[in-house]
Amino acid sequence: MNVTTGLFYVFSAVLLFAAFRVITARNPVHAALYLVLTFFQAAMIWMLLKAEFLSITLVLVYVGAVMVLFLFVVMMMDINVENLRVGFWKHFPLAAIVGVVIALEMAAVLMGGFRVVDDPNAVAAAAEANNAKELGKLLFTQYLVQLEVAAAILLVAMIAAIALTLRARKDSKYVSPGDQVRVRSADRMTVVKMDATQAAVAPVAEVSEPKA
Repeated sequence: MNVTTGLFYVFSAVLLFAAFRVITARNPVHAALYLVLTFFQAAMIWMLLKAEFLSITLVLVYVGAVMVLFLFVVMMMDINVENLRVGFWKHFPLAAIVGVVIALEMAAVLMGGFRVVDDPNAVAAAAEANNAKELGKLLFTQYLVQLEVAAAILLVAMIAAIALTLRARKDSKYVSPGDQVRVRSADRMTVVKMDATQAAVAPVAEVSEPKA
């Protein structure tokens, strides 16, 4: 067993432990942190498989953006953990069976794709290939339409999320930026001349006392 195989087993063991703790941790913050650890271990396994682009994407997108946002949401919301865990162990055996079945199905599908390549030229070409470059070629040539459709769907989803959450509140004050831009200096302050409501009182002269 070489170093790469040993690291693969180590990362896989930590990944399985962290994934199990994601669903068994009582604190949602701890579960989110275990999920971050799971993503890191998956990224390291992809790095061992020489899928550098997927590894860096997993760290930047999921760990750097999604999980940080999820942690902020979990810590800012008042979540009743006890109500969320009601009936967990009751449904755990069924969920474990479904998970094992899905894992076996994925293993059956993926194991058929691992073939031993006997052609030395193919092995040398695969070693010298840049997977990020090849992935970019596929995305912007063969799968360009699918990429554009996915980008349009994400844009529509983002606009819909903003429209659904942007609600006018009665207790908040709002000034239209257009009105602020169109305002003139004469509209901001008006000097009004008014007559005095009371007559001015004449000052009383001070009387000095005679010296003895």
